[in-house]
Amino acid sequence: MQNKNENIRIGGVHESIREIITGARGRVYRAANSAMVEAYWQVGKQIVEAQSGEARAEYGTGLIDSLAPMLTEEFGRGFTALNLHLMRKFYLTFPNFYALRKELSWTHYRRLIRVDDEHRRDFYLQECIEQSWSTRLLDRQINTHYYERLLAAHDEARDKVRNEVQVLEPLTEQDTIINRTVMLDFLDIRDRANYLESELEQALIDKLQEFLLELGKGFAFVARQRRISSGDKSYYIDLVLYNYILKCFVLVDLKVGSLTHQDIGQIDFYRRIYDDKVRRDDDNPTVGIVLSSSGDANIVRYSVMADVGELHSARYKLYLPSEEELQAELVRERQEIEALRIIDEGRGRV
Repeated sequence: MQNKNENIRIGGVHESIREIITGARGRVYRAANSAMVEAYWQVGKQIVEAQSGEARAEYGTGLIDSLAPMLTEEFGRGFTALNLHLMRKFYLTFPNFYALRKELSWTHYRRLIRVDDEHRRDFYLQECIEQSWSTRLLDRQINTHYYERLLAAHDEARDKVRNEVQVLEPLTEQDTIINRTVMLDFLDIRDRANYLESELEQALIDKLQEFLLELGKGFAFVARQRRISSGDKSYYIDLVLYNYILKCFVLVDLKVGSLTHQDIGQIDFYRRIYDDKVRRDDDNPTVGIVLSSSGDANIVRYSVMADVGELHSARYKLYLPSEEELQAELVRERQEIEALRIIDEGRGRV
């Protein structure tokens, strides 16, 4: 009885301390995030004013190209030429400093400034605040034309459109990782070696998503880092697309490093879970693609062709890029990213 009471007491103390630390971390994060947003707005304002208020993106590129290496050398890679251009656009898109919302992170704003239409942008901004959207959820809603679908929906269908995000993309701990990464960039306290591989993977997936959507062969974006569950375990798929010509989901899993038999088995495992839990009766079998990008080799493997039969397999091959095409694209993307990294980081910075 004494041990049980002692365990209850320790548990209570642990929970109280946990709430104190969690609350303090939240306050520190919000304060730092607010300072970062304000600083980046001010940086953008300084650049625009130094360019005599010229709004054209190409104007004064020389100024940014000169500032970027100096600021990167002094304050870290959060001040590359690309990021300075984003800060400049941030100021031009949101010129009223007092209208900036403390609820939104720099990652939110960085995504919102890519929405050209002011009404759409204001809608997504308000939804982020009212619905507490993470940046990942915001990205998904923009990519799936949530604003347009909501306007087009009849009254009875609007609730379904509004609620779909919680079914397709439930909030997870991963939603805060990108924000923490950007924050550490701003504070320049990151252990670059620990983050290098994950950043390369993220950049490759970004470019691969663009490549597949621009093929013009029926691909539509569904999700990034899509969570699926089996038993009491959760797994995350790097990229999920839907091909509306083939009527099937396409799962993409990227490995930065050598491809193993376990990796191939894993994408097949993901595919079977997706078929079991997400695929509809009128959908064709889900396609899995596992890619390996390393300095030595770039390997692409499909998971499904042996299961769909000769007729379906021939049709799939009409609309899916071949392993060789994906491999060539992976090589090109990696070379491009590495070249940009060398330019951005300058003089041996990692």
